[in-house]
Amino acid sequence: MALAPLPLYSDVISQTNQQGEQVVLQRDAIVVKQDPATIIYKHFDLKERRIVKATLHESSLPYQVSRSAPDTRRQIVDQWRHFGFTAIVTETSGKASQISDAYLDFYPPGGQGSLLEALPAETHLPVLFSDGSSDYIDFADITRIEFAGNHLRITLASGQVKEGQFLMPTTQPAEARVLGVTDKYDPASEDTFDFSVPLAQVKQIDFQQ
Repeated sequence: MALAPLPLYSDVISQTNQQGEQVVLQRDAIVVKQDPATIIYKHFDLKERRIVKATLHESSLPYQVSRSAPDTRRQIVDQWRHFGFTAIVTETSGKASQISDAYLDFYPPGGQGSLLEALPAETHLPVLFSDGSSDYIDFADITRIEFAGNHLRITLASGQVKEGQFLMPTTQPAEARVLGVTDKYDPASEDTFDFSVPLAQVKQIDFQQ
């Protein structure tokens, strides 16, 4: 009779509560920075289907970190890549890159300065249609996005095709980028991505459903 595989955990973050009991706060994490004041770690957000970064501030109730081996961290990242959105991003130059855990994020134009308002990262595509209506289309419902300047042609998993314009979620100056991780992503990196390209330089995105 075959034995079930043992659960695979990366770094485990726990805290001793007021009763002196140790409570696990996060499994399958990767701690990227720890000092007497803070713990910064990455984990996979199942709802958003992407890698996110979180910060814990030390308090009177101490935290404990059980660190894993580098090989285990690599396996955890491989799991994260399996559950996120996988896509082939083709740039206007013709370069094609396969990425996992794909998402959109927003930066100051040219990456300089700071945004005047905080914009959340998205795993949805904000679209303005010709009739003036707008919608957020989940990446899970899309097989292909074709870009022609500001114009979008979106092929849905259902086979339906929609057309419109990318709807920037702010009227302030900002730049949308496609982010994700490649097979060369470093588990110890403080970033949640190692692939980044401005949406203005993208010709096509093909999602691997």
